[in-house]
Amino acid sequence: MTDDRALDPDCSLADGPSPSPRPDPAPARTAGARGGRLPWIRVAGPGIPYFETETGAAWTPVGQNDAISWHELEGLFGRRDLAAAEAHLRHLADHGVTCLRLMLEYAQVRHRYIERPVGRFVPAMVRLWDDLFALCETVGLRILLTPFDTFWMWLHWHRHPYNRRHGGPLAEPSRFLLDPQVREAIKNRLAFAVARWGGSGALFAWDLWNEIHPAHAEGSAEGFAPFIADLSRHVRALETRLYGRAHPQTVSLFGPELGWRPHLGLEEPIFRHPDLDFATLHIYAEGTIDDPRNTVEPAIAMGRIVREGLAQIRDGRPFLDSEHGPIHSFKDRRLTLPEPFDDEYFRHMQWAHLASGGAGGGMRWPNRHPHSLTAGMRAAQRGLSGFLPLIDWRRFRRRNLSGDLGDPGPGAALFACGDAEQAVIWCLRADSLAPDGRLRRDAAPLGIRLSLPGLRAGRYALTAWDTRAGRPCGRREVTARDGVATEIEPPPFVTDVALAVRRV
Repeated sequence: MTDDRALDPDCSLADGPSPSPRPDPAPARTAGARGGRLPWIRVAGPGIPYFETETGAAWTPVGQNDAISWHELEGLFGRRDLAAAEAHLRHLADHGVTCLRLMLEYAQVRHRYIERPVGRFVPAMVRLWDDLFALCETVGLRILLTPFDTFWMWLHWHRHPYNRRHGGPLAEPSRFLLDPQVREAIKNRLAFAVARWGGSGALFAWDLWNEIHPAHAEGSAEGFAPFIADLSRHVRALETRLYGRAHPQTVSLFGPELGWRPHLGLEEPIFRHPDLDFATLHIYAEGTIDDPRNTVEPAIAMGRIVREGLAQIRDGRPFLDSEHGPIHSFKDRRLTLPEPFDDEYFRHMQWAHLASGGAGGGMRWPNRHPHSLTAGMRAAQRGLSGFLPLIDWRRFRRRNLSGDLGDPGPGAALFACGDAEQAVIWCLRADSLAPDGRLRRDAAPLGIRLSLPGLRAGRYALTAWDTRAGRPCGRREVTARDGVATEIEPPPFVTDVALAVRRV
């Protein structure tokens, strides 16, 4: 099953005739073998649930899901419009985006399989990824990479190259995690990607399996842990041999499965697998996040799920949402949310994620026509990125404090995380919803008082942040005393306000 040529970063495995000769992007084709210009990303340290570069600079994943066949990146295929793809990536970087989550193949359409047949890597797709990694190196973006689009693979199994009818090893996808021949094919695909692009700092991390699911293992989760261990050790060993270090690793889960199948013990492999470096969920809470009717309840659901996720982690590894959005509204009800509503919903979701203790603002699946974030969402990402330097993430051993700030009354929902020297707090108005589900901007400002526990004695800078405008809206100092909760009074706010608290 393993084709030795797949381990050669400069191989050219053909699926039919080779494409017509065109100028070769030399920096991309050898990025894996040479190493790239961007420093690699790593977990900041034991018990520090955030990320840094290998040169010691804080790095936070701010971004969303994208796809190689969606309109902003479709020009990469066949090099139809590399300039448009580069312009898109530069636009993202200009708005504070640091990371995209991408699938190595996107099986919704017929011509984005990276192998066809199994074990033979399609030149046009290899060149697409060569170009994309080169562009990300140039622009300064990273990629959270997952090897399979398991959703469309399942729905379009009748035409997938791993299907036995097309020369693949498997008759039905229900044994995808169990069949030994498939396992070798998966590892071969990962080995190809490691050898070709794994030397690049544009690779943030591996999502070794997208939405691992019992349906891929005949209805059981018993094989999840050994499956993850096999893929993880395979990738880590190869990266270490080739590059002397390894990229961080995770495995994602469709979050509602934790509630739908509590008997399967899904928490252990997702939150605590010893071979994984950070934990990820796809946060689609039913009736709020997946089908929002207002912009407050989804944020509350995000905060609750992040708090529950952190409680499952025992070693302080980072946790982040790697997929969220109005999936039920879009996919099942066939609704694209009105842009002003969706902008506010998006902004609330990312601040609930960050302030509750997640790394970054979460990674939206666009769920819009077309699959693209709006200008308002890009502005929200830039606003979040502007806030990030107010916290020293490389030293932030946060715990969730959302329920520990005292009672602000019915007018506000509170989201917070902190340690002995820093805290992030987000105060969201909850009593002024307009008929369209957004917060009223003509409401009277709300004043509240908070009691922040756990700060050691000393002086602290408190910066209030206008999340909509993306700029500070107040600064002052507060004094903490040992053993006493620190009283904090945010500036009165109409819709919401974020606070950064940091020891002077």
